[in-house]
Amino acid sequence: MTVAMRLGLSFMTREFAYVMCLERHHVLRVKPFFCDLRSFGTDSNDSDKGSDAPVSTFPPFSRRAYLSGRRRPLSPLERVSQLLPEDSLSREVWELRDTRNSEVEEDTQSLGKEREEATEEAQGSFTPHHVCVPGERPVCFGETLLAEFSRKRRLEFRKMFQLKEGLKLHSNWGLIAHEDMEGRPAGSIIRTSMGIPILIRRPSLDEFTLFMKRGPAIAYPKDASAMLTMMDVTEGDCVLESGSGSGAMSLFLSRAVGYKGSVLSVEIREDHHRGAVLNYQRWRSSWSLRRGEEWPDNVHFHHGDLISAGPLLAGRGFNSVALDMVNPHLALPAVVPHLHPGSVCAVYQANITQVIDLMEGLRCSALPLVCERIVEVQYRDWLVGPSLKKDGTFNKRKAPQEDDECEPSENTEGDLNCQDPVPFGDVPYIARPHPEQTGHTAFLIKLRKILK
Repeated sequence: MTVAMRLGLSFMTREFAYVMCLERHHVLRVKPFFCDLRSFGTDSNDSDKGSDAPVSTFPPFSRRAYLSGRRRPLSPLERVSQLLPEDSLSREVWELRDTRNSEVEEDTQSLGKEREEATEEAQGSFTPHHVCVPGERPVCFGETLLAEFSRKRRLEFRKMFQLKEGLKLHSNWGLIAHEDMEGRPAGSIIRTSMGIPILIRRPSLDEFTLFMKRGPAIAYPKDASAMLTMMDVTEGDCVLESGSGSGAMSLFLSRAVGYKGSVLSVEIREDHHRGAVLNYQRWRSSWSLRRGEEWPDNVHFHHGDLISAGPLLAGRGFNSVALDMVNPHLALPAVVPHLHPGSVCAVYQANITQVIDLMEGLRCSALPLVCERIVEVQYRDWLVGPSLKKDGTFNKRKAPQEDDECEPSENTEGDLNCQDPVPFGDVPYIARPHPEQTGHTAFLIKLRKILK
């Protein structure tokens, strides 16, 4: 009982301090303290006596809170006014709360209309207003597409999928029916069921290899481009690939050799061989739908061991060889006899231990190969963007002013002889390395066949 009385007295003292503080700032109408305490009771008759103030209303949602589903933060005046009896508030406080409530209600109604229009636009039919350039084809079912969403110059969502009838694109930012994408030009922005704009476009070959279904590690585009440069692959070449993996390097070689060339890809594991064939066929079918022409069918996948593939290589010559396998020095004796003199064999190894094993195998063998280079390809991503203030607006570059030049004054506003100096630019830019950099992927070894 004593504890309860102490808590009650402390609560009354705290509320009395609030009343005295607000009375000093002319926020409250002064009333006797014990009369104000009646509003804290539980008797409805006592609390309703002598109360001429309007009915209390909770602060409605704000403009940002309406979109995010959260209530707006209360101002200090609203927080204090909710702790005090309603009949103790002055007329000025009630008028201020009424004006704020009316403004927020207008914002809520306008935002409701905007949100309904955005939802109708996302769910409604598409009326094309884009003028197609020659050779451009709209998106159709069966294609492989890429969905992206960026916010504040940062990529938040990216997903590669195949467009099929009756399906939907699921994300944390809402849903998009595949029927809404069909017939649109590539690079269109479509709003989800939540009103979030999503960019729908066709992926490039390097993006397809990064996001396709795979089991083993792929040859990354930066390493594949370096290998193609090492091997000097041109249209019409005949290339041997050992280790199909997920089919990434096979696709890059297929594009490099063109319709006149051919690629023989050998894989010892059946699951890797099956996955590489499926990825290759998926890219070819998507390419034919987007371009209206067939991708060259120049890659021949073979399931087997390259070390014992003598009958497969019999009577064939290769302009270059790409090896992506464990212990490549064991397969080199079967490959080198079919490699043209002066041609290059590019080896893809994951760590430096495998590189050392390869070099030791070449030293102990009598193969006519010379190691020319061992490289590690490193790319460094950068962020370049305009300088922004804390409120999101652009900073403006200020041109330097010399002391000798005349300074503008109030009396010389229309004087043509005194002009402002030519500015360096409207907005300054900031450049810095990207915080997320791609780490080590592989070592590339360049071997060349010579005649001893």
